[in-house]
Amino acid sequence: MRILVVEDDAKIASFVVKGLKQNGFAVDRCADGEEAELLATTTAYDGAIIDIMLPKLDGLSLVQRLRQAGSKMPIIFLSAKATVEDRVRGLQAGADDYLTKPFAFSELLARVQALIRRASHVSEPTRLMVGDLSLDLLTRAVTRGGETIELQAREFALLEYLMRHAGRVVTKTMILEHIWDYSFDPQTNVVDVLVHRLRHKIDQGREMLHTIRGVGYVIKPA
Repeated sequence: MRILVVEDDAKIASFVVKGLKQNGFAVDRCADGEEAELLATTTAYDGAIIDIMLPKLDGLSLVQRLRQAGSKMPIIFLSAKATVEDRVRGLQAGADDYLTKPFAFSELLARVQALIRRASHVSEPTRLMVGDLSLDLLTRAVTRGGETIELQAREFALLEYLMRHAGRVVTKTMILEHIWDYSFDPQTNVVDVLVHRLRHKIDQGREMLHTIRGVGYVIKPA
């Protein structure tokens, strides 16, 4: 899952970006509304966290423009403005949720996850299953045949993405877009290295993660 964070306060932005990355999200961050509009209209995001008080283009105007352009991306406003009128203005501008500062990261994370679930228009499972491989989205526990598999954050994010697309081939570009931020060089072999690490941990002599040469990767029951 890839999230856009639009926040001009470097300390708050660092706190949010770090937390999201630790929970397996790919995150792009910018500090003004004009750059955010460019990113949001040229990149596929699963959601956005946007401050209202931004330089160049304020958050309310940014969201209004995105909605007018047809964007259905889930959006959460962050703001120090906490009155009912402020929240109403934020929601009327097109945001899906509104969180006031200061905030607990755990609440922000829960709201992001809830909005992404809602945007999918389907009931979000709490567990993904492919054959005897299980991934719990709430506890972040991964098991195969009942045996626990320890994964790093990026490995977990890749496995979740593959399992959500089980049986379908995903390309390296698709993985880069959803697991890394836009500053990564697409010519590097980071995807190959991560896939190799994940395959070593989950295959256990019964191959589930397959390479489709020249195309990408697919996970399916052994």
